[in-house]
Amino acid sequence: MTEVHQSELDLSPRQNEAGRRAPNRRHWGAIIVLVLVLFAGGVIVTQFLTSAVDYYCNVDEVGVRDGCDPDRRIRLQGTVEEGSVDRVGSATVFTISFNGVTMPVRYEGEPGGIFKECIPVVVHGEIVDDVLVGDRVEVRHSNEYLSVNDERVADAVEAACEGGS
Repeated sequence: MTEVHQSELDLSPRQNEAGRRAPNRRHWGAIIVLVLVLFAGGVIVTQFLTSAVDYYCNVDEVGVRDGCDPDRRIRLQGTVEEGSVDRVGSATVFTISFNGVTMPVRYEGEPGGIFKECIPVVVHGEIVDDVLVGDRVEVRHSNEYLSVNDERVADAVEAACEGGS
């Protein structure tokens, strides 16, 4: 074996044919994956925080209670007024009320499930020109509604239309 002296070792970076230093491509894949993971995490956190800051209000609290301002996204509880449900194009329009105060609602699509008149609902959305434009409707009898809004169900049932469930 020959003894190699330090002066004989070439420790300079390798050069490509053009005489430039070859780029290290191994890290680009990891960087791209990291950026995608961070972006996805940011989207998830943003969606969670957006949902978490929707204030829960009864119809009679809009414009009265802190957090129930008509210029912000809210979850609004009320009872669907008898005779108020109608289809307008692809939207379902109806009126909800609580403690004698009413709010017209426009929900794009069909609320589905057991949605009907005279039952308490929670509508997620924003108030635009004095109409709650909803993007989600929870019906009183759904497990999700009961688990989230159990303490409010009794008040809403008490205020429901005669003969309603």
